This record gives sequence, C-alpha cells and structure tokens, in this order.
Amino acid sequence: MKTFYWLVKREFWEHRGGFLWTPVIVGGIFLLLNLMGIAVGEAFGAHHGMTMSGNNMHLFNQAMTDGDTDKIGFGLDMMMFSTSIIISIVLGFVLFFYCLGALYDDRKDRSLLFWKSLPISDTATVLSKVFSAAVLAPVIAVICGVLTGLLMLLMYVITLSFHGVSAWRLLTLAHPFQVIADLVGSIPLYVLWALPTLGWLLLCSAWARSKPFLWAVALPVGVGVVIGWFNLLGSISVNNLWYWKNVCGRVLLSIFPGGWLGQNHMMQLSDGGVAHALDFLHVAHAYQVLGTPSIWIEAAVGAAMIAGAIWLRRWRDDN
Repeated sequence: MKTFYWLVKREFWEHRGGFLWTPVIVGGIFLLLNLMGIAVGEAFGAHHGMTMSGNNMHLFNQAMTDGDTDKIGFGLDMMMFSTSIIISIVLGFVLFFYCLGALYDDRKDRSLLFWKSLPISDTATVLSKVFSAAVLAPVIAVICGVLTGLLMLLMYVITLSFHGVSAWRLLTLAHPFQVIADLVGSIPLYVLWALPTLGWLLLCSAWARSKPFLWAVALPVGVGVVIGWFNLLGSISVNNLWYWKNVCGRVLLSIFPGGWLGQNHMMQLSDGGVAHALDFLHVAHAYQVLGTPSIWIEAAVGAAMIAGAIWLRRWRDDN
C-alpha cells in the first residue's frame, strides 16, 4: 500500500501542471471574466442612469412567488455547477492525453528500464495511473470547482446587495451544500463511467510503437466509417448510430464527466420545469444509470483493457 501511495504521488509530481494548475487557472480565468462582466454591467448602468433604488428589496420580496423563488435558487445553483462543468471539460482533455502518454512515454524516453529495475510490479504501476486519472484528478477538479463556484456565488450576491437586494435572502434561496454533495457524490460514478476510455487509451499507450493518438482515435472512427460505408452499399445491416454512441463514443468520450446524463433524461428535464431540474441534478438521480446493464458491461470491458495494458507493459519490447 505504501508503494502504491508513492506511485500515485509520483504521478502527481510529474503531472502537477495538468492535475492541479490547470483547474486552478481555469477557475481563476472564469472568475476574472465574470468579475469583468459585472464591472462592465455596473459601468454601463451608471453611464445610462440605470440604477436600482433602495425600495427594490421591498418590491423584490413582494413580487416573488414560490415559483420565482425556485427559479432564482435554481439559477444560483447552476452558477455553482457551471464552474465545475467548465473545469471538468478542460480536465477531460488533460486526462485524455495523460492516459495516451502514461505508458508510451516511459518506453519512448527509455525510463521504463529504470522502473523495471525497481521492485515494483507492472500491475501497481498501471493501476496507479488509473487511480490518478479516475480519482485523484477528479477530486482536485471538484475541489477547485466548488471553491470557484462559492467565490462566484458570493461575488454576485455581494454585487446585488449593493442594489438593495438582501444577501442573506439570496443565500437562503441557493443550495450550496447540496451542490457540493452532488459534485462529490458523482466521483465514484465517474470512476465506473470512465473505465472504457481509460482502458482503451492505456491499452493504446502500452501497445503503439509511435503516435498513440492516431491509433486511439483513428481505429474506432475508421471502423465506424467502414460500417457506414457497408451499410450504404447494402452489404451488411448494422446499426451505425448504435456503434457511434455505445462503442466509439464510450471508448473516446467517457473521460468527460456527465456523459451518463443521456438524451432521454435531457428531454425529461425540459418537460419537468425547475422543480424537476433540481431533482435531475441531484446525485441520486445520476446513480439511476447503475440500474442499466450496459454500464456494467462497458466497465467490465474497460477493466479487461486495463488488464491488457498491464500485460503489454510487462512483455512489450521496442528494441
């Protein structure tokens, strides 16, 4: 266990820029852009005489109905979610290229010979990379997203308080603790969901002699193009859309969080209103995907590809 801990720490040291500084910088830029937007809005309002009077708080309390309250709370919650969404998208690209180079770079710079000279198993080495990509990096991203979201929420609440809107009133409409619980609670689901992409990228990283990116992307995309071509010729009858969604999409895009929210759920979201939207974003709703057999089959395939990556790292010789 101590060896595994140091292996994970090694991954963090070597990839601190992607794991730590990328979400920190993205969150900082997001805050800066929002602050600039607030400053521009305040300057525009002052220039055109568009100010809010002190009586607006009374009108605010009087005019809000229960439905309006839900909409305001949902907007404040989405403000916090938005920061984590942006950071997660950027982190997805970071992890994509991290996994592609995780086993390939060791062979390319010949550092693999040094690591094999140590009493460290290939299984522990590969699993440390899986843990770093599936757990360590998402945890850091969630922490950065939560802190950025809280700062942005406070920033907007303080701005509105200067215009007579009670800061405490707005904060009671938001659900920051629920948002934090939903983000933290989604990490175990992400681990399971991302296994197909993690396994495929690590397998390509362990197998490819050069240009693992081309092998990882061109192979599944090329198979999809060939299937579509044969379908057009009438030679075979294969559901091309199913392949792109459940095979190509899963092995290339599962590294991005939130993919378990399918199109049918989005249609339910648009039909259910704000109250349903709040339930839709709840982590308990997201875990309903565990009731489908496909996620378990795909996770098993991802685990098998990780096992294949371990085997290739043990026997692969580029000499």
